Amino acid sequence: SFLSQQYRRRCFRLQNLRTDRSLQTLTFMCGKNLPMLSRRTLHSTVVSQGPIVQFKLSDIGEGIMEVTVKEWYVKEGDRVSQFDSICEVQSDKASVTITSRYDGIIRRLYYDTDATALVGKPLVDIETESSSEVIQEEDVVETPAIAREEHTHQEIKGHKTQATPAVRRLAMENNIKLSEVVGTGKDGRILKEDILNFLAKQTGAILPPTPFQEIQTPPPASAARPVGTLPAIKPPLATPRPVFTGKDVTEPLKGFHKAMVKTMTAALKIPHFGYCDEVDLSCLVALRDELKPLAESRGVKLSYMPFFIKAASIGLLNFPILNASVDEDCQNITYKASHNIGLAMDTSQGLLVPNVKNVQLLSVFQIAKELNRLQTLGSAGQLGAGDLSGGTFTLSNIGSIGGTYAKPVILPPEVAIGALGKIQVLPRFGPAGQVVPAHIMKVSWSADHRIIDGATMCRFSNLWREYLENPSKMILDLK
Repeated sequence: SFLSQQYRRRCFRLQNLRTDRSLQTLTFMCGKNLPMLSRRTLHSTVVSQGPIVQFKLSDIGEGIMEVTVKEWYVKEGDRVSQFDSICEVQSDKASVTITSRYDGIIRRLYYDTDATALVGKPLVDIETESSSEVIQEEDVVETPAIAREEHTHQEIKGHKTQATPAVRRLAMENNIKLSEVVGTGKDGRILKEDILNFLAKQTGAILPPTPFQEIQTPPPASAARPVGTLPAIKPPLATPRPVFTGKDVTEPLKGFHKAMVKTMTAALKIPHFGYCDEVDLSCLVALRDELKPLAESRGVKLSYMPFFIKAASIGLLNFPILNASVDEDCQNITYKASHNIGLAMDTSQGLLVPNVKNVQLLSVFQIAKELNRLQTLGSAGQLGAGDLSGGTFTLSNIGSIGGTYAKPVILPPEVAIGALGKIQVLPRFGPAGQVVPAHIMKVSWSADHRIIDGATMCRFSNLWREYLENPSKMILDLK
């Protein structure tokens, strides 16, 4: 019995030893073959994918080193072709649409909406077609295939939001990203009510309920109180106060706001000379009413601004120093040959000043047509760098919003600017001394007093006013 137990134990140890050795052999064989299996799997993955290229943000000129990504037109997994729009970026000068240089599939977006992208750095990764051109080696990166679940949230971010310029401006003023707001309008359009509801949820404001006014009937005569007793004074009803739990938000200045800081800081170094006057536009109002239907029949909206711009251009021919610029040290003055007259425009992106090129060569109708184009682009936030650069003289139509007089600030390197007030119907004396209604507009001028004296600014304003008060005289000087 004892011998049989010893025999069993040895047999059990021998069997375990054989099992361990066989497991070690199997493990060694599997470990030896595993790299070969992995290499085969990796080889099949590389064959199924084309080279992935880092699409870098190219230099868009004007010395711009960074831009803000305003909107993505693609999402991860989308197929693009050459010249397809990828995204829209905004610098401190203009908005630019970035297009693809390759055919392939978007594999990675390097920036979120409203993020700051650097020039020369990767913008997206594109998996190019196998048959496409040979790409430089430093632009090729190896990345694993992206699962569909990983870019599901990007599909919502890549979707183009639909909202009117007024709604976009309301969202911008309250630091709200449109991509975070759920639109309740047609086809998902974001409405003003959606922004206000989103804002109420963010701030946590609770509006007090409307207090209930109880109507009390007068007591009957028999229930009159005894003489000498004071009436019972009821305590006033406690009105609940709103509970506000919002927090201050601090964010960096970007885009056009950042450019305004730079421009206005430079403008404060200029000694401004101010001059104000009023213009009787009664004749111009009648002329514009006569020409407005004719312009509309040609598809152009005719406002008063084309007449103001053309009159300024004729005046600049007589006073070219107002259409000049000086260098930073104010040692040299350059007289500009072209009259590129800018128009300060209030847009959803802030204050922009596009300009009408070569006004001295254009008719009033051609100026109106160009203004229609600039206003359409400005409302859509699509003004380009060419529309916003090269200005030589500026007019600000602040009166379209309100106000009469203003103190306009010169836009360097220009040397003069005018602000136009609203048109009012006011009583004035006629030729025979009778009181007549007149269409009066106030105008405020600012000039660089280092090179422009008050008499020059006054004479220019008188000539400009004469053309507008008697539009027929403008015809004699049109070229």
